[in-house]
Amino acid sequence: MIRQAALRYYQHSGRRYLSSVAVTQTKAFAPAAGNRLEALRNQLAEEDATLDDFTNASTAAATTTRPPNRKAAPRSSKILPKPRWLKAAPADSENYQRLRQTVRELGLATVCEEARCPNIGECWGGGDGETATATIMIMGDTCTRGCRFCSVKTSRAPPPLDPEEPEKVSTAIAKWGLDYVVLTSVDRDDLEDQGSQHFRQVVQKLKQKKPDLLVEALTPDFQGNQKLIEAVATSGLDVYAHNVETVERLTSRVRDRRAGYQQSLMVLDYVKSLQTGCLTKTSLMLGLGETDDDVRITLQDLRNVDCDVLTFGQYLQPTKKHLPVKEYITPEKFEQWRIEAEAMGFKYVASGPLVRSSYKAGEFFLKNYIQEQRQEANVAAN
Repeated sequence: MIRQAALRYYQHSGRRYLSSVAVTQTKAFAPAAGNRLEALRNQLAEEDATLDDFTNASTAAATTTRPPNRKAAPRSSKILPKPRWLKAAPADSENYQRLRQTVRELGLATVCEEARCPNIGECWGGGDGETATATIMIMGDTCTRGCRFCSVKTSRAPPPLDPEEPEKVSTAIAKWGLDYVVLTSVDRDDLEDQGSQHFRQVVQKLKQKKPDLLVEALTPDFQGNQKLIEAVATSGLDVYAHNVETVERLTSRVRDRRAGYQQSLMVLDYVKSLQTGCLTKTSLMLGLGETDDDVRITLQDLRNVDCDVLTFGQYLQPTKKHLPVKEYITPEKFEQWRIEAEAMGFKYVASGPLVRSSYKAGEFFLKNYIQEQRQEANVAAN
């Protein structure tokens, strides 16, 4: 029985042998291919092999031909642990649920959800003495650009625009009873006018339904086309926002190749030249590897184009596919940037780890807006 098992093992494995002795003797005799089976039979007849010998030989052969698997050494992680101050309010308030239900019913997209903003619970929640702020994302939920910090999905050919969207958005805002709304959009480089007329229609529809509503538009760069920029800037909005996102040195690494630092500055500068009376606003993400000198140069560039409102916020990596966080900026450092920026002449600066371009925009802007109006009234009275 043992010899028959050994024979079957030889036939099955082809080139494997029972023991080192068998290998030596087979090499010595070096029989022809047709005589190998007969040679093995003769050898088995001379050996007093046991089942243990057979199993040990099998194990030895397997060990020789297949080295044991070794667990790979753990790779060093480049993901920085989040500090204690990065804790957002939970999204569970009654107002949050109400806004969310309206968004679902009307088929609207919000940048709060699409960009995985950590402040959605706080901004949508509102509350006593607070302004609930929601940022509606128009022109669909799919962008034609692929910035390395943004989690909004991308495509070269997004779905067509919804012609009913201006009516849907104005209906939602009227239902919410908001005093301040932020409109933003994906980039639509696939369209002839890049969606500028659609953006204009949404703003005008909002103003028709609620003339006292304050409207902020966070716009694309429209590839620097002044005609398209003007279409949105003269729509009746109150704040024209366009984000430079990061310092010039890091722009090519952080933003899509079709975006540009100087192009973004030009957008803000051109809006000011139109003398529409609307404020201009931009936002900077920190923690991407910028230096203090980089930030100061950016602040001066923004003041050179008379940008009114500035927000600083901590960059947070939305998924593992996006740029990693290089540094978590402390709340104390954000406060230093606020003080420095205000000293340079910005009308209002919001700065903090969880601040975003549209973070509680109504509350921040209205507070500053009312203070300015009171100051002007006091000057006129005196």
